[in-house]
Amino acid sequence: MTVLLATCADLPDGEPGFEALDRALAARDIDFAWVPWDDRGVDWAGASLVVVRATWDYATRAEEFLRWTRSLDQSRLLNGADVFEWNHDKAYLTDLDPLPVVPTRLTSTPAEFAAAIAEFGTAVVKPRVSAGGAGLIVASDPLDPRLGTPIQSHPTYEPVGGPWIAQPLVESVRTRGEVSVFVLAGEVISQVDKVPAGDEVRVHEEFGGASQPVPIDPSVASVALTANDWLTQRFGRELDYVRVDLLWYADEWVVSELELIEPGLYLDVLPANAESFAELLVTRL
Repeated sequence: MTVLLATCADLPDGEPGFEALDRALAARDIDFAWVPWDDRGVDWAGASLVVVRATWDYATRAEEFLRWTRSLDQSRLLNGADVFEWNHDKAYLTDLDPLPVVPTRLTSTPAEFAAAIAEFGTAVVKPRVSAGGAGLIVASDPLDPRLGTPIQSHPTYEPVGGPWIAQPLVESVRTRGEVSVFVLAGEVISQVDKVPAGDEVRVHEEFGGASQPVPIDPSVASVALTANDWLTQRFGRELDYVRVDLLWYADEWVVSELELIEPGLYLDVLPANAESFAELLVTRL
């Protein structure tokens, strides 16, 4: 049986720390290959499982990417195209009631930006379809010239534009950082804490952020499991993998993102995640 791990052309070997996953899969005698999702020469139908892992260019080619996921045998695609369709647009953050979540407003016009800034004081604005912190700005002036125009590019991706979402600036990201909780087949397996550098609010390494594995905090694990239960009800099945990103806001842990398409496993700082993920694939096979 063959597992195809979908990546992108810029990461032909897979996500950072891919060696750990390669070793874990080889140790379980799983026949696998990392392949770019847009490689027309790949026999996707011949795979026992297709696992979306490092397709980190999907945000700039969303419609093409989603067509590809819909073309696959859904019984062999982890999580599924319907999940990807819902999760690729950050508008889903307005659809999470009653989960605790960072307040989110859909914005595309000067009036909507002004309303969000009036509500939040200082707003974090980011494209609804984006990845890796691409295009994020912090604005406190409704006349900020960056609003309503294509926003700065990600260091490694193309410039991105709207429509956008606006959220309050969660100041605790600079002190407590952001927490990522990994849930595989309904079980919390690990936690990574991430902090930004200097005055930055993005925790991604491309912007100077740092990540470290920490023991699982029961309070964040509880929120992650509640989110996983919500997703199970939403889609009528338990998802194969979920990464729940959380921030400390209004005296509680709240969801900042639900990563259901291609969440990094942070294998470069937490190689043990590879063992758990490989076991998930064994079970699915």
